Amino acid sequence: MELGALKPVLAGLALPPASLLLLALLGLLLAWCNKKRSGLTLATVSVLLLALLSCHGTAVWLARTALPQFAPLNLADLKARKVQAIVILGGDVQPVAPEYGRSQPAAATAARLRYGAWLARQSGLPLAFTGGLGWAAHSSQKESEAEVAARTLQQDYGLALRWSESESRDTAGNARLLAPLLQRNGVQRIALVTHAWHMPRAVLAFEQAGLAVTPAPMGYVLPAQSELLEWLPSAQGLQASRQVLREWLALAMGRFLPA
Repeated sequence: MELGALKPVLAGLALPPASLLLLALLGLLLAWCNKKRSGLTLATVSVLLLALLSCHGTAVWLARTALPQFAPLNLADLKARKVQAIVILGGDVQPVAPEYGRSQPAAATAARLRYGAWLARQSGLPLAFTGGLGWAAHSSQKESEAEVAARTLQQDYGLALRWSESESRDTAGNARLLAPLLQRNGVQRIALVTHAWHMPRAVLAFEQAGLAVTPAPMGYVLPAQSELLEWLPSAQGLQASRQVLREWLALAMGRFLPA
């Protein structure tokens, strides 16, 4: 097994819900081992934290406070900063989509493709896409993210990729493998399309690869329901909190383990 394959496993254990469920189980074990007060306290705190992180309102607060913020792209900045290409980052695929009979972009990738296609039409800039088979990819996944993205852009938007990179397995690989393809064609200044919560790590990776980056974030974590529903635990709220915490953890680890 490659070491990179451990990344999604370790992240899954470190992030909610697994981490908090394990702490709750540890608390119950301590209570069973004659440390009732401390064990029940740990279990209770773990469950309460899980409930809090399951609220979309918590995810919104975390996104605003735990991660660097990037404003939405002003189209005028593309010209002012002499951007030469729009780069879209992959965000996973559905390896099996029976209704279509072949792989399809996952929700995150589909949203990034839509925004990238819109930017390309507004600006006339060429498109690049980077994404292979991620470390967490299911064994049934045969097509890379880049292959699926190229087909989707052509079929749904009538657009073709100028550059396509299909070997990378994570964000650092996206930057490391795509940058030389762009630079061989004289491209040094890019607009980078990915989710707002993923943008801090993505910008850092592409700048380290030698490119000048204009962030083009999308998919912000923002209030989406009534105030009451924002503070009721839900699967969607937990997923949003988990995404933000995952990026915060990756940035923190990057300070000790630079790419």
